[in-house]
Amino acid sequence: MYITSGTSALLRRASHSSSSRTGKRVFSSLSKKPASPSPNSNSSHSVGNQQTRSLSYFSAARWSHGVDWKSPASLASQIRISSAFSDTLLHRKIATMASENAFKGIFTSLPKPGGGEFGKFYSLPALNDPRIDKLPYSIRILLESAIRNCDGFQVTKADVEKIIDWEKTSPNQVEIPFKPARVLLQDFTGVPVVVDLACMRNAMNKLGGDSDKINPLVPVDLVIDHSVQVDIARTENAVHENQKLEFERNKERFAFLKWGSNAFQNMLVVPPGSGIVHQVNLEYLARVVFNNEGLLYPDSVVGTDSHTTMIDGLGVAGWGVGGIEAEAAMLGQPMSMVLPGVVGFKLSGKLLDGVTATDLVLTVTQILRKHGVVGKFVEFYGAGVGEISLADRATIANMSPEYGATMGFFPVDKVTLQYLKLTGRSDETVSMIEAYLRANNMFVDYSEPQQERVYSSYLHLDLGDVVPCVSGPKRPHDRVPLKDMKDDWHSCLDSKVGFKGFAVPKETQEKVVKFLFKGEEPAELKHGSVVIAAITSCTNTSNPSVMLGAGLVAKKACELGLKVKPWVKTSLAPGSGVATKYLQESGLQKYLNEQGFNIVGYGCTTCIGNSGDLEKTVGDAITENDIVAAAVLSGNRNFEGRVHPLTRANYLASPPLVVAYAIAGTVNIDFDKEPIGVSKDGKDVYFRDIWPSNEEVAEVCFLIFLYWLLTLK
Repeated sequence: MYITSGTSALLRRASHSSSSRTGKRVFSSLSKKPASPSPNSNSSHSVGNQQTRSLSYFSAARWSHGVDWKSPASLASQIRISSAFSDTLLHRKIATMASENAFKGIFTSLPKPGGGEFGKFYSLPALNDPRIDKLPYSIRILLESAIRNCDGFQVTKADVEKIIDWEKTSPNQVEIPFKPARVLLQDFTGVPVVVDLACMRNAMNKLGGDSDKINPLVPVDLVIDHSVQVDIARTENAVHENQKLEFERNKERFAFLKWGSNAFQNMLVVPPGSGIVHQVNLEYLARVVFNNEGLLYPDSVVGTDSHTTMIDGLGVAGWGVGGIEAEAAMLGQPMSMVLPGVVGFKLSGKLLDGVTATDLVLTVTQILRKHGVVGKFVEFYGAGVGEISLADRATIANMSPEYGATMGFFPVDKVTLQYLKLTGRSDETVSMIEAYLRANNMFVDYSEPQQERVYSSYLHLDLGDVVPCVSGPKRPHDRVPLKDMKDDWHSCLDSKVGFKGFAVPKETQEKVVKFLFKGEEPAELKHGSVVIAAITSCTNTSNPSVMLGAGLVAKKACELGLKVKPWVKTSLAPGSGVATKYLQESGLQKYLNEQGFNIVGYGCTTCIGNSGDLEKTVGDAITENDIVAAAVLSGNRNFEGRVHPLTRANYLASPPLVVAYAIAGTVNIDFDKEPIGVSKDGKDVYFRDIWPSNEEVAEVCFLIFLYWLLTLK
């Protein structure tokens, strides 16, 4: 979806300074409500030239009708604050649903344990169809949606039958309609959507209609996270300085989005600096089960970001779509989709000591790319699923686009419920979620015998077979075991230019380029020298085990006297303030700061190419000497040119490995045999000397968890 010249002009007019009468007229024509503030005011609320003022301007209280987006109440209020038109439509729909729907006979009550009811729902077991018992959990969500929305027009009984008979119909590439429960946007793709809604309001006014009727019909969450760039790094005030620059560069866009957050109903906008969209989705926005004024149904979401799939780790069906599809869903239209095949991926065993969730997801990515899962769902099952944390599941689900699947789904179980409680969902809400999912056969209890389900194809991975690894230098699925990294690097230097080759002549592979960093400090670069080391991206920065693991690596390195070279651009962009809090409360953030991993902002940063410039002397040394420089990042994509124009080799790695490679200063190293540095006592320090055990990481996680429990009480 693109901003046309007409809509772009509208955006410019809408965001013009308050001295422009045209700007005022445009905003008044788009919304008749005086309570919806224009972003053009010259008051203290405007984005002025004063940088500190620009930060306060975007306080959360002034967005989305003053609703605190972090409050669970804000999610319920999204629908309650809808315009009179959409409220009437919603009430009419719920009031007549039982009589209009062809499946009204299975519309039943969900009782509360202490009396009363949570609400009403469409019961899949009440269909008494043995085919449903064998359906994958992910397909059951599609089935429930089709039954609930079966109106004989947009969704028919024939569509429902196609899904029930999934085992026979899915190989035939049949189409079905799907109506997601909500839509998720980020700022890059969200601006065109809001512009289109604004254009619709403008058109409605020109036709003499009521522009207040132009609102999303399903809840829409827009998280501003794609705009921050790592201009400033390795300083205590990096996050503040980068945010100031972010606001200066995006004044027009942010002003427009803020206006939209107050002008439109049923839309929640999460302001800049709050976190990465997918972690915010996990921690705050996901409902898992909706209770829409007494109507219960599973949460599902389509998003205009490919990694919307991260929410699949929470048992919420979600995947990325284009802007036009998202807009259609917002306006109540069903999505037409091919009924997907489902790959059953069985996990067994446990991860070995020293193996991280990132190692696991890179291994899974390689397996699934080889198997071929484009256009399919992947559903994880087996006893091994019960052995991994929800954060680990979210990490695996996040990289669905990299292994090619529409989504990588983990059904809800006890681990999911524990996470919901930990992230502030009320006991009553969690009880409702569990009761609904159990009643509708959508809950997994790994302590009980499992009903055998049918899948299109089957895969198996013993978690004990996963080893530490990275992926690169140019594709996410080119996994390299850590023990083979040095040999693989030399193979890449030798090989012809391609996904695994740079064609560097043998006689120049060992050359050393010496220069003065910032014109003052002696420095040197070689092929494989690390110039960017970034703890970044939604994939890993929502996972406490790897984030705390990175802090422990930094701590051990500091205690031994190791230090990252100053010409390595290091950065840390947490997925949300939660990660910042546990790093600070554990005392590990100070060690990350000592190694240059100061917090630079809350957004995607390096993972989407917002790496910022390299220091000029470093950039000149690379370009003038044709050095194959390296970036190591905890991201999900590493295509050449994406991370930074000057880093031809880009490796995906866990946050602890990012710190380790930053300290080593090169990817041309065998961590098993070569020292990573020299201690303050003059002794060689090896990788094993700074690498934390699983027990050490678990101990820190437990102490943080205990602290939060006591704090909450």
